Amino acid sequence: MCTAMTLQTLQDNTFLGRTMDFSYPLDPELYVVPAGYQWNSILSNQSFQNRFSFIGIGQNISHVAFADGVNEKGFAAAALYFPGYAQYDEDDSRDTSAVSIAANELLGYLLGNCSSVDQAAGLLDNLRIVGTKDSITQSVAPLHWIVAEQSGRCAVIEKTAGGLYLWNNPLGILSNSPDFSWHMTNLRNYMNIQPFQRPEAKWNSVKLTPFGQGAGTTGLPGDYTPPGRFVKTAYQKSHIPMPANDREAVISGFHVMAGVSIPKGIVVTNRQTTDYTQYTAFMSLSTAEYYFKTYDESGITTARLQDYAQNSALMSLGKLNRPTVFTRM
Repeated sequence: MCTAMTLQTLQDNTFLGRTMDFSYPLDPELYVVPAGYQWNSILSNQSFQNRFSFIGIGQNISHVAFADGVNEKGFAAAALYFPGYAQYDEDDSRDTSAVSIAANELLGYLLGNCSSVDQAAGLLDNLRIVGTKDSITQSVAPLHWIVAEQSGRCAVIEKTAGGLYLWNNPLGILSNSPDFSWHMTNLRNYMNIQPFQRPEAKWNSVKLTPFGQGAGTTGLPGDYTPPGRFVKTAYQKSHIPMPANDREAVISGFHVMAGVSIPKGIVVTNRQTTDYTQYTAFMSLSTAEYYFKTYDESGITTARLQDYAQNSALMSLGKLNRPTVFTRM
């Protein structure tokens, strides 16, 4: 589970935000990866070198696997679960026509080498995306990805049995399964929902009036399913006032994401573990700055890539998970 969204300001600055909902305990860190950083693929002895620096949230699982991030060129991405639909390529070392990348390496690879959605599309043409087990779930994570650039353009990358798809994402919203095309079609079931309510209606001679404000949103999903979260986030994003500046964008973004954030105990898996929102993050594509909060710490923490421009090695800025702090009046 997870939900992601883009948001633009009146100044044309773009943000990409996401909730990290997961039923396994995570211990993520915020990393800075410098331009020129060289890393080895877990699939083979092949090594890669990043063109661009980026800041991202990830976890060291024998290698650092990134869940989201933004680079110095204003290109950002996030990985979300895609169960029942993701289908990866086989790792075929004999085929030299394409580069093999593990699915949980793809996000870091794109952040290190892309400045735009078009560049990501060009790299994908020459990539073989391979599934590998991770040490957290001991399984192959089924993923799809949302990518965005500073211009506001957004796209979704999905690798399914039908092939590799790069969907244009004009709404800038993503959740989990089914596929992105299905979610966009499903929105037509909710086109009657609106911020305003009718003052009254008559059924024969009976006059009906709404109980109060919000009657126009009757039928808006309130569940935590991927379709429900997609619809609710799309509706809320589409009807909030466009933020005037970065500060308003961060505040608005966290409020929208709160509508689909999952408290502990509300969603339980068949393994009897709770699936909940472990962190929520927003990234400014214009300043490569992170804003995040965790389940236990609702205060917003920030970090900016530019502040570590002189760094020449992979660097952890620290763990996201920290004790709750209460501010006394």
